[in-house]
Amino acid sequence: MRAVGIGLRWSLVLGCAVAMACSSGGDAAGDNGRSDGGPCVPSQPKTPPEGTGCDGVPLLQLPEDPAAKGPWPVGARTVDIDGLTTEVWYPAKPGSEQCQPKVEYDIRKHLPDSEQGKIPDSANPWQVCECYRGLPIDDQHGPYPVVLFIHGLAGFRTLSLSQQVHWASRGFIVLAADHPGITLKDVLATLAGQGSGVQSDQVGDANKILDAVEAHTGELAFLSGHVDAQHMAVGGHSAGGGAVAKLDDRPGLLVRMPMSAGGTTASPSLVSTLILGGMDDGIVAYSKLQSAYDTTPATKRLVGVSNAGHGLPTDLCSLGSDQGGILQVGIKYGVQIPPLVATLATDGCGAKQIDPAVGTAIVEFASSAVLEETLMCSNSATAELSAIQQKYPEVGEYREDTGPE
Repeated sequence: MRAVGIGLRWSLVLGCAVAMACSSGGDAAGDNGRSDGGPCVPSQPKTPPEGTGCDGVPLLQLPEDPAAKGPWPVGARTVDIDGLTTEVWYPAKPGSEQCQPKVEYDIRKHLPDSEQGKIPDSANPWQVCECYRGLPIDDQHGPYPVVLFIHGLAGFRTLSLSQQVHWASRGFIVLAADHPGITLKDVLATLAGQGSGVQSDQVGDANKILDAVEAHTGELAFLSGHVDAQHMAVGGHSAGGGAVAKLDDRPGLLVRMPMSAGGTTASPSLVSTLILGGMDDGIVAYSKLQSAYDTTPATKRLVGVSNAGHGLPTDLCSLGSDQGGILQVGIKYGVQIPPLVATLATDGCGAKQIDPAVGTAIVEFASSAVLEETLMCSNSATAELSAIQQKYPEVGEYREDTGPE
């Protein structure tokens, strides 16, 4: 029987070295479960090559391919920031992940209370995370740039988990919160006439989180001395991308990444913008992204992905894919799903549309390159971006303007 805990459960360790006997996963309370072949004995971790970021900040050397997993294992913590349930993913000490169970997130916790018990554990589309709870942060490198990601309508903090953990593996401290009033739970409850009446304030929420990261007190005290507040970025999906454009007055916020949304406006701190989305988006027309690119100041990039829809920068199309998709799982077990949410959950997930794994790789490639170019002063990232269509023929349009020569 799987233990749900507080929205997480531990799974079998997948990353132990060959010939090591690994303990099976227990629950979020710390049960390590039974041993199938004796205790897991960590091996001596290989020392990754050294690299540098902006101003000579010591980092680990990154793979040149921005879509490749980075050299850091990823630690994860769930914290409360002024009432906002927030997930933090961060570069952890190399080797500290050995013999530790991976985290899985229970997305049923994002349904209204009356719906959470309908989907059994055996059919639940658990979100397996390439991350480990509570690992020590890598204090031999950094400080690390910061990326905040804002979910859209009917979303939740781990909806774009793949890219969030990918960034952390490449040396970023990444944060994402559940934004009250606009979460999946709130939207479903509101459409059922049971809403709390809470008005969403994604911009206010984002500022609270960034303030807390810069202060690194309370539950973020473990970040003290490891945050590079002069090199930060904010990204967002759909309505979250709209909030990105309004965060225009924070020093150190150098990069903005609206996805499946609009563009940005000039601000004193803005250095670079990535506008990304699916060219078959049925919620936010791709033409809106093209127009937004035209009015966004340089340096800027536009990445349009063919045969991709609104969910491109999320894990929507991969969640529950072995059961016909997350929507079908909900329908099968009687979860009340109104048409608006059904449309949001399936746009771009059809059989003739892009393979979700390829779509995720493109998002990780483009976003990591943009982040590393400005927040880590990587010249190779700039060259990789210019070659994105050669690497991914599925990119139907790529435009860039890096400003005056």
